[in-house]
Amino acid sequence: MEILSDVTFNIQLRKNTFCNYQLKVDQKIMTLSFPQILQLRHKINNLTSEENLEHIIQNENYVLLFIADKKYLLFLEIPKLLDLKEELSYCFQSF
Repeated sequence: MEILSDVTFNIQLRKNTFCNYQLKVDQKIMTLSFPQILQLRHKINNLTSEENLEHIIQNENYVLLFIADKKYLLFLEIPKLLDLKEELSYCFQSF
């Protein structure tokens, strides 16, 4: 029996087809290609570095992030930013 079978997470990344992914953040669903996922991972890794996180926390405590060639805009507070980083790292860990 799966313990987390009835739990829904705020951030989910699913592979639809070859090089086509679906990112769900809260109620917003975005379709991304593999290069866009790589670019998003690079942005998130930069934003969650120790210095940048400290700067974000001291100033505005949130990040506005354009993804998928400025097709989508995300408002991410620190916990969601870290959740997104964890979801992306889990996705690349499975490769």
